[in-house]
Amino acid sequence: MKATVISVVVAIVLIGGAYILADSNPSVEQVPNMNNVSIVDGVQIIEIKAKGGYFPRKNVAQAGIPTILRFNTSGTFDCSSSIRIPSMNISKILPQTGLTDIDIGTGKLGILKGSCGMGMYPFEVEFQS
Repeated sequence: MKATVISVVVAIVLIGGAYILADSNPSVEQVPNMNNVSIVDGVQIIEIKAKGGYFPRKNVAQAGIPTILRFNTSGTFDCSSSIRIPSMNISKILPQTGLTDIDIGTGKLGILKGSCGMGMYPFEVEFQS
């Protein structure tokens, strides 16, 4: 009985500690990443890492500028190597490793949504003025 009580207490402490650490260390999705958008020669480039999902998952960009989504893969073997942007009729298979640019034209105000080929990993670009 005493061993069972000790085991339960240890389990609660470990689970609680993991929960506290997870809350105190925000994931990439919780922290907005403003450093992945740049403008080069009048073209806006949004860099997104594709491996086990898309990072950052939420992107903020400027509307009214020609825009390229640049996907960076590095040993990507999961479904995030398949890009779908239904509203633009875009489907693209990314290489396992490398950079792939997808020209999406001039960004319009609003949110552009995309995902992996299976729909498991979403990403979005919010175009603001």
